[in-house]
Amino acid sequence: MTRGNWHLHLLLATLIPLAIVILSFLGGAQLHTLLALIVVWSIFAIGFDLIFGLTGIISFGHAAFFGIGAYTFAILTLDWGVPGLAALGAAILVGAVLGILFGTVSLRISGIYFGLTTLIMAEMVNHLISIKLKRWTGGTDGIAGVERPELLGLNVYDDHVYLMVLAAIFWIVLLGYALLRASAFGQVLSSIRQNPVRTAQLGYDVSMYKLSAFSVSGGVSGLAGALLGGLIYYVGPQMTHWATSGDVLIMSVLGGRGTFLGPVVGVALFEFLREGVSDVSDHWHGLLGLVFISVTLWMPGGVVGLIRDRIDCRTARSRATAPTESVT
Repeated sequence: MTRGNWHLHLLLATLIPLAIVILSFLGGAQLHTLLALIVVWSIFAIGFDLIFGLTGIISFGHAAFFGIGAYTFAILTLDWGVPGLAALGAAILVGAVLGILFGTVSLRISGIYFGLTTLIMAEMVNHLISIKLKRWTGGTDGIAGVERPELLGLNVYDDHVYLMVLAAIFWIVLLGYALLRASAFGQVLSSIRQNPVRTAQLGYDVSMYKLSAFSVSGGVSGLAGALLGGLIYYVGPQMTHWATSGDVLIMSVLGGRGTFLGPVVGVALFEFLREGVSDVSDHWHGLLGLVFISVTLWMPGGVVGLIRDRIDCRTARSRATAPTESVT
């Protein structure tokens, strides 16, 4: 990823939410719910891809940030009467702080042990929410009746209106994601993924950049969790379960890790597959597993990576044949 195509990413950051808004007028409540889920999970996948795709760090514990953001939003709005937008800000802040905590502990280790450490810490968060803090979190029952963040006096309890709100937030997230990738900070993160030793030799504090990436990733993931809680009017300990971390990992790989469109494409494929297959069989995870294995073996760059490679091949082929055509 280079800075040269940042303008294309900014254009896509506007076109994608606009396409979601247009599509929402072509169907009813079921389509609105599906599009809302794609938006929320795309925000989560973007937060995850900041670590996994852009920085090259494998994390198995991102569900902790997702869930803690949801619980922060639910508790503040229901128990403390905090306005929805302020509670969203708090969810982002708590997710970012938890990201710093995860990074501070996990970044002392490298390789697969790093990923396992994030998994263990996420399971500790899940245990706290399910058992130790059940007085505030509702334990294994979770918290029902979660409110939706109000904006400009809109009736956010209308699913179509709430989808418009989600699309607006999604637009802001995508713009921020595009600018971050094109910024000096994003370029350093990309350099760390490619060669951390060389990056350190150039004078960059690799550990500090990784910790900062974890903080930003945790904040974005916390925002996604809060938005999902409002969407389904419920938050539960399954949001912090390891399976949730596995789902967002699969989404990232399906779409194409490290690419701008990868998180969105991966989430859309995941959700459409789940909606389509779950109507036929309850064992849709099995088919998803086969798809995931196939993509890993034959499309390591994901769907977006495959399309990008095909375009690059055609471009290179056309350039190679251009002189011959001009001679004839």
